[in-house]
Amino acid sequence: MSLLHTLQKRYTAKAYDASRRIPDETIHQLLEALRLSPSSINAQPWHFIVADDDAGRQRIAKATPDPGPFAYNKKKITEASHVVLLCARTHLSDAYVDALLAKEKEDGRFNDDNAFNVRKETVKHYVGQHVQAGDVAEWNQRQLYIAQGFLLLSAGLLNVDATPIEGFDAAIAAKEFDLEKQGLTPMVIVSLGYHAEGDSNATRPKSRLSADVVFSKA
Repeated sequence: MSLLHTLQKRYTAKAYDASRRIPDETIHQLLEALRLSPSSINAQPWHFIVADDDAGRQRIAKATPDPGPFAYNKKKITEASHVVLLCARTHLSDAYVDALLAKEKEDGRFNDDNAFNVRKETVKHYVGQHVQAGDVAEWNQRQLYIAQGFLLLSAGLLNVDATPIEGFDAAIAAKEFDLEKQGLTPMVIVSLGYHAEGDSNATRPKSRLSADVVFSKA
């Protein structure tokens, strides 16, 4: 299946077939797509909470209470096969940065100590710029949406339906998973599975702005 064909056919599922489960090997590939996603300075400023059973889905679904403004999203969570709560780090502490650099060194990314020290100075310089600007949390959140994009595209390539959901009560999700103490902010939920026969969005034609509207030449 070509990349362009996948992009043309994928869509946001609005209803899931609760009887269908994503095979273990497929979900492994999807989670690897998240883990391997790129980020500025390779900061990987995220954490992903994965629900692969009903108990886990119900925990995430607490953030869409009924009655409530996000109740319409509850079934997209409870009837999916797997659900991922994508969280961004609120800070990039010295300890976290040191752990990142140690992992890069362990993975063989430096030919010698000088290369490692240059990399360390570079990373700490960029983190320091954002600390000084007071926008580390926002910077991390922007990186998180790169990972979401990788997940959605990977799902399409693997013929798995997906639903990105920002319509949930972040405060409830944060309390349920004790995220504040972990230095995490819940940003978006992605449901994964296979659409139900009654999902009307599955048969609607795709609609996007034309190329002449969204592109211009430098």
